[in-house]
Amino acid sequence: MQKKVHVSETPATAMLRAHSIAFTEHPYEYLEHGGAEHSAEVLGLDPSAVVKTLVMQDEKAVPLLVLMHGNRKVSTKNLARQVGAKSIEPCAPATANRHSGYLVGGTSPFGTKRKMPVYIEQTILGLPRIWINGGRRGYLVGLAPVVCTQLLAATPVHCALDL
Repeated sequence: MQKKVHVSETPATAMLRAHSIAFTEHPYEYLEHGGAEHSAEVLGLDPSAVVKTLVMQDEKAVPLLVLMHGNRKVSTKNLARQVGAKSIEPCAPATANRHSGYLVGGTSPFGTKRKMPVYIEQTILGLPRIWINGGRRGYLVGLAPVVCTQLLAATPVHCALDL
């Protein structure tokens, strides 16, 4: 039997609780540059169900969030075309931290410092459950993927590339 571990509240978990969203907590040993593949491995999860939150920006430096399978990359070209931007690129870590209010490696789409449009790889919505960052390095929350569209108004897009 796994011991129930509670991680201290983050802006992400506070937002989920405020909206009565059911979620499970999954702390793990954070590994610098380990990414979603590492968290999936140590928690025994399918890497495609571990969703990474990426802070990106368009050609005018307007930030946006992209939710992507842990074992896939974002086609910035396809994403730009679908959202009506000329180009999209990842934000520098310091810029990403400033926009989200979280440290890179611990970015959650929930409870961000700045409100940003959220785009979700459409195939994520077909999963029964996802694990996504809970607002701290080494901490995922498990929930239904539909929460992303309901709570974040995430727009489904097709922009996944294999790693």
